Amino acid sequence: MQVTKKDLEKSQIELTVELTLAEFEPYIVKGAEEVAKNVKIEGFRPGKAPLEVLKQKIGEMTILEEAAHLAIHKTLDEVIEKNTMERQAFGQPNVSITKLAPNNPLEYKITLSLLPTVALGDYKDLKIKEEEVKMDEKELAKSLKELQEMRAVEVLSEEPIKKGDKAVVDIKMFLDKVPVEGGQHNDLAVLVGKEYFVPGFDDHLIGAKKDEERKFNLPYPDDHHQKNLAGKLVEFEVKVKDAYTRAIPELNDQFAGFFQVKNLEELKKTITDSLLAEKKRNADLKSESEMVEKIINNAKFGDFPDALIESETNNILGELEQSVIRQGGKFEDYLSHLKKTRAQLMLDLAPNAVKRVKAALAIREIAIIEKINVTEKEIHEKIDELKKQYAQNQDILKMIVEPGYHGYLSNVLTNEKVITQLKDWNYVRTGHQQKS
Repeated sequence: MQVTKKDLEKSQIELTVELTLAEFEPYIVKGAEEVAKNVKIEGFRPGKAPLEVLKQKIGEMTILEEAAHLAIHKTLDEVIEKNTMERQAFGQPNVSITKLAPNNPLEYKITLSLLPTVALGDYKDLKIKEEEVKMDEKELAKSLKELQEMRAVEVLSEEPIKKGDKAVVDIKMFLDKVPVEGGQHNDLAVLVGKEYFVPGFDDHLIGAKKDEERKFNLPYPDDHHQKNLAGKLVEFEVKVKDAYTRAIPELNDQFAGFFQVKNLEELKKTITDSLLAEKKRNADLKSESEMVEKIINNAKFGDFPDALIESETNNILGELEQSVIRQGGKFEDYLSHLKKTRAQLMLDLAPNAVKRVKAALAIREIAIIEKINVTEKEIHEKIDELKKQYAQNQDILKMIVEPGYHGYLSNVLTNEKVITQLKDWNYVRTGHQQKS
């Protein structure tokens, strides 16, 4: 078997594989046996007709095509492995038969995308300063206030709505008497005075009673997130369906008991610790992002195959879609809001995909150079941990035991080890948790 290798643009290669007639002959015999199983020839049992009789019955090319597929299936992985030892192949190979004729060798071509080359620059001693994490009393007070709101006691009321009440309303919105797309809301809960909907809206509910209807106009801010309404005068028709008074509980030890802690001081400490931990996570992510960006800016990369960027762009698009769905939205509505098609959004996401691919390639290269890897024991320990964590989720449990998941998990754990090591090499450590 002879293999000729040719470099193509954008980190692709073409492998031309030729099997001599002698090498191809056993596959022809096997191909004939496979084809014969589905062909009835009078006087012969299925699969037992001689090759020459079979050729006359179904044509020699049918047998050769089956033989070629068998030969490719048998030799493809070996050819790819031997010819991509220096650079890892990516994605599915494109295979085409280029020569197939009676009494001739078999030739087929493989087109492969390879991971781009990476020439690392400095990735140590980058002096990344960790952001100092602080928390003030205002943040604690805000969190406590939110907990009080969550525990508010609501009582149905026939009295006029006042600030602090909750109103359940139906809303119709218009621009120049034309209904606003997506501007119709039924059974919308409004905490009067919180201005969650749009500035000025709550004021028009004050004094209204159950079943009362009100009409009014409101100017939307120029920087409003709904671009179709920003800076415009919107007409509202609002019907109050129900009104509730809300009694906010006092901040005391009894209130703290709702949250499974001993007293108010312990509740404050729990909230403070939680907020500081969240701030630290965000600060770590920011520092990590800065570090990785410096590493990829110091590195030089070869050409990127289109398939690699397209795959990562699809990953980002999928993550975005899942995020919208988790928040209760529809991705089609999200696209409509952006006034973009999926294809247009993918173009917007492509630069971020390139950045993510560069980061992954740099981390992979560092793992190779520094000989950072994970053991089978570490992988199995993580799998056992995940099985316990998702014991009630059959879909995840099924995914965990799939053959390809072992390799995926190995890659994830290796990346985590590399990032941890990079932080040790590059972070200028400072204090994390401070109160002011």
